Amino acid sequence: MITYHKTTLENGLKVLIHQDSTSPIAAVNVLYDVGARDENEERTGFAHLFEHLMFGGSSNIPDFDTHVETAGGSNNAFTSNDITNYYITLPKENLETALWLESDRMLSLAFTPKSLEVQRQVVIEEFKQNYLNQPYGDAYLLLRDLAFKVHPYKWATIGKEIEHIEKATMEEVKSFFFRHYAPNNAILCVSGDIKIEDTLAMVEKWFGSIPKRSVPNRALPQEPTQTEERSLHVERDVPVDMIYKVFHICDRRDETFFTVDILSDILSRGRSSRFHEILMRQKQIFTEIDAYVGGDLDPGLFYVIGKLSHGKTMEEGDAAIWEVLDELKKEHVQERELKKLKNKFEASHLYQQAGILDKAMELCYAELLGNANLVNEDLAKYQQITALEVHQMANTIFTKENSSTLFYHAKQQD
Repeated sequence: MITYHKTTLENGLKVLIHQDSTSPIAAVNVLYDVGARDENEERTGFAHLFEHLMFGGSSNIPDFDTHVETAGGSNNAFTSNDITNYYITLPKENLETALWLESDRMLSLAFTPKSLEVQRQVVIEEFKQNYLNQPYGDAYLLLRDLAFKVHPYKWATIGKEIEHIEKATMEEVKSFFFRHYAPNNAILCVSGDIKIEDTLAMVEKWFGSIPKRSVPNRALPQEPTQTEERSLHVERDVPVDMIYKVFHICDRRDETFFTVDILSDILSRGRSSRFHEILMRQKQIFTEIDAYVGGDLDPGLFYVIGKLSHGKTMEEGDAAIWEVLDELKKEHVQERELKKLKNKFEASHLYQQAGILDKAMELCYAELLGNANLVNEDLAKYQQITALEVHQMANTIFTKENSSTLFYHAKQQD
């Protein structure tokens, strides 16, 4: 059980405080309700660009990292299609330094031409290195575009094209910041061996005066139901063939999400999972194969990713995947198999909540989902899943007309 105190400042900032006396470290996590799905299709990659810009100097603090390091801390951030998340861990005695730093960049960035140009080049280089020049690097770019036709999930966090970041102007950057990086569009969690009253006073001191902003209502296009099987074949200079298959699923807030998630565990969690046992050990069609869910805030995807064994064809691999999926649709999962997976989930769930930063992140994300107390409720929801629900969900998701498959061929050597 993760206990917490919750309040909302007058400017709309949601604040969560978690006391944890087991560590002398404090964690400050700030989650902004903005991601790649909030971008203009002609200017993608902005949320990820801001992940970098937020470290390039704020209104009163030109060098963010130096202050963190001087306080004995460390910091980082990540961006997804749904959220942008920043965090700092440092000795609890220096907690106010972290709150000062985070509040100043929420107030305003420095917006210097030098900072924009430096971070622009960093992002462009990352795009080239990780997505264009990396083996299989463009796979998810192609896969998203194949699976989504209207929803902004059709582009990755890095963006659709390098040109969108290359051509980004200072005015566009400022506009994106003041629309989304606002106290009334953020959730702050402080975790550690701290006193609630003292921490709330510091939060009010540093964040209370930041003005509320006009955050636009999110009105994203709804992805239409897919009605036909989609596929794409590409050839690249890579070592082996791979299959990337996705199915449309519900969003993270949907009550059936937990059943979808456990389906992925049945297929690929551990050496006794269906994919590992049948497709890797018995038939030796794949050397690696995995299944997982994206967990997106809007209806997202269920992924099946497999690396084919030498000498096996795409047709053999695709047919083998469907055989395993069809078996799940025909026969109910045995109670013993389901119980084992629930036990594994419980162990990993408890492990993920061990650190103070982990708990701060989980509390913020649960609050974004609608209720911070979901961190204490999810385990019970998994434990309540029945074999019948798994069977029904498999039949709902795993259909040809709901599938999109990227066949990633290794270029044949002359």
